Amino acid sequence: MASILLKTFALVFMAELGDKTQLATLAMASGRPDGKVAVFLGAALALATTSLIAVVVGDAFSRIPNAERVCRIASGVLFLVFGVLTLAEAFRH
Repeated sequence: MASILLKTFALVFMAELGDKTQLATLAMASGRPDGKVAVFLGAALALATTSLIAVVVGDAFSRIPNAERVCRIASGVLFLVFGVLTLAEAFRH
């Protein structure tokens, strides 16, 4: 169990470094000199909630044959869709 915990921590920690969520949290904290604890708690609660959802959905996915492959393909497609939508929005402005 400790091995899974450490691997999960390392993966999520590295994935979250410098992402737009962290930058948004940084911006919120810099604009609220008296609310840094509230920003931290809000961000931590949001990450914990999304992680809980991921674990519940991942558990449900484990019942699907070839679940890891299906998840990787679905994730890749979603990243492509979001990337295209982001580019389209950037070119509209």
